[in-house]
Amino acid sequence: MARNFPPEWHPQDAILMAWPHKNTDWLYILPEVTACFTNIANEILNYQHLIIVTPDPEEVNRTFLNHTHSERLHCFKIPTNDTWARDFGPISVLTDGNPLLLNFKFNAWGMKFPANLDNHINRRHNEAHAFRAPMENHLDFVLEGGSIDSDGNGAVLTTSQCLLSENRNENTPKQTLEGLLCNYLGARKILFLRNGTLSGDDTDAHIDTLARFAPGNTILYTACYDMNDSHFIALQAMEQELKSFTNADGNPYNLIPLPLPDPIFDSEGNRLPATYANFLVINGAVLVPTYNQPHLDIEALAIIGKAFPDRKIIGIDCTPLIQQHGSLHCVTMQLIKNSAQL
Repeated sequence: MARNFPPEWHPQDAILMAWPHKNTDWLYILPEVTACFTNIANEILNYQHLIIVTPDPEEVNRTFLNHTHSERLHCFKIPTNDTWARDFGPISVLTDGNPLLLNFKFNAWGMKFPANLDNHINRRHNEAHAFRAPMENHLDFVLEGGSIDSDGNGAVLTTSQCLLSENRNENTPKQTLEGLLCNYLGARKILFLRNGTLSGDDTDAHIDTLARFAPGNTILYTACYDMNDSHFIALQAMEQELKSFTNADGNPYNLIPLPLPDPIFDSEGNRLPATYANFLVINGAVLVPTYNQPHLDIEALAIIGKAFPDRKIIGIDCTPLIQQHGSLHCVTMQLIKNSAQL
């Protein structure tokens, strides 16, 4: 059977989100982060269906009662540890052109945080008949959605720091891991970035903070040209590495740099991993995180707009999300067309 890991711009049924609540790490800024989640959800509902898991579906339904497309909202009462749907949500692939959902083990980025509830969300969703496509379980293998990106033509981009970390797959050799990914995802080529990371990133350098595929054999990537910035050396090395990459057919990629946001710090003075690469592609639009930095926000929106000329580019203030070391892409997961039961 022919298997393919479609790119994010492949037609979608819905986006999956997990709603913030008082028992998550968002408690200390719950109103601010709920407002941010609501802004993201409102934009998604303008274009397609939205599936939300939450301990309190009634409250979430009330939030969107007056939305023009409230009928596109589907809430499921499922307990959650946290809200990072990108990393515990099912990964959509195509097998002989038919959608298949892959359910991998989620261990909270190498057992850094509790994940006992989040690791069962896909199973509970499946039992609740939320999915139309069959689910294939690989619960002996740790893989997070934010750690991989597909060009749709057989190449998957990831980072060595994350995929080869000791606390994920017990020191599985790189060659073995590469073979497993090719088998699970139908990839012809795995591109491992050795360089690149952002301060404050709990994920061990998820690719969706650093470099993302776009149509036309293109990679958008986080760049740094300020020699005084602590990211300069690592991101310069990443840029050179990207220049050496070729796709599954042996052709080099078209590279487009994204600006690095000005430093944002938490209350203790620690730098947070703000990045414009954490955008979400949906049907007809691209949702881009912004950080109240007008000069850079506008530049990033324009660059992403050129990479996705057929979609509306929508900026959403994600300064609350970055306080917990994630952003817009991290709290969402796409379900490809004909995979969700709507």
